[in-house]
Amino acid sequence: MACARTGMYEWALARPALDSAVTLPEETVHAGLRPRGYMFVKRALDIGLSSLLMLLMWPIALAAAMAIKLTSRGPIFLRQLRAGQGGRPFAMYQFRSIYAGAEAGQEPLRAMNELSDGPCLKIHRDPRLTPVGAFLRRTGIEDWPQLFNVLRGDMSLAGPRPWPLSEGSTRTDAERRRLSVVPGLTGLWQISGRCEIPNQEWMQLDLDYIEHRSMLLDLEIMVKTIPAVLSYRGAF
Repeated sequence: MACARTGMYEWALARPALDSAVTLPEETVHAGLRPRGYMFVKRALDIGLSSLLMLLMWPIALAAAMAIKLTSRGPIFLRQLRAGQGGRPFAMYQFRSIYAGAEAGQEPLRAMNELSDGPCLKIHRDPRLTPVGAFLRRTGIEDWPQLFNVLRGDMSLAGPRPWPLSEGSTRTDAERRRLSVVPGLTGLWQISGRCEIPNQEWMQLDLDYIEHRSMLLDLEIMVKTIPAVLSYRGAF
């Protein structure tokens, strides 16, 4: 992870200079295809609903930003490079939930990782988390800035979560297939238990989504995300 040290206006509009996309096998590309009608409606829903959510949530987002700034040193937002559709790198944003500089010292914590077979670092009582950050992560507010990613088209409201770019230089066939679709803000992983889900099951959930995705499934995921977040299930 890398810290974003730009102002809010620059943060919302700037697109970093990133590497080109990964070349995917033809069968993987076809796996990501869906009728144009579905893709059009999905994108329209992404734009409309993310805009509405930002309008409704801005008082809480502003309070979160102030709490971060007033209680710990460092930027309000974190900028991470993630692998998007086709393996294209993009900058994904989060509210900063960890102490400034903590992202540079993650390797010694790998031994404490409770998801040892996956790409994410998840630890109960994570020592990197600030008191405010622990609340933001548990409630999901940490990820709210990704609504800007949805508006920009880097992400969708529903889809497989984008994995860190560092995990993407070499991939299995299943991992490549995840890249055939636009990554999502929420997905089957989130509503099925988040960090309680082992990596292999997480991967299968993503492949199931790609195989069966539809507007009905997208809407079901979005609706079920609300009780999943409120229950704190799988939130470290």
